[in-house]
Amino acid sequence: MKTLPESLEPYKKTPFFSEESVPAGLLKAHQTKAGSWGKIVVVDGRLRYRILEPAVEEMILSPQHCGVIEPTVLHEVLPLGKVQFYVEFYRDSGA
Repeated sequence: MKTLPESLEPYKKTPFFSEESVPAGLLKAHQTKAGSWGKIVVVDGRLRYRILEPAVEEMILSPQHCGVIEPTVLHEVLPLGKVQFYVEFYRDSGA
């Protein structure tokens, strides 16, 4: 499982999303900008997280398992029933 580098610090957090309020853009392939990492935190329920490059990886996120988003890597999510989650963004502490 991927982890965030220790040199990163949080700089932004999304609102909470549910299966009904998740933005359409998160459900299809999208990416963060260069230097921007993310952590998908599921508070309740389950969320399918797919990393689309360089090889497809798929995992089920839950309150016990966060997802790490690497900079510029295409990815998407899909709620698996009722879910509540948010995304926290990180960048290098020297940026």
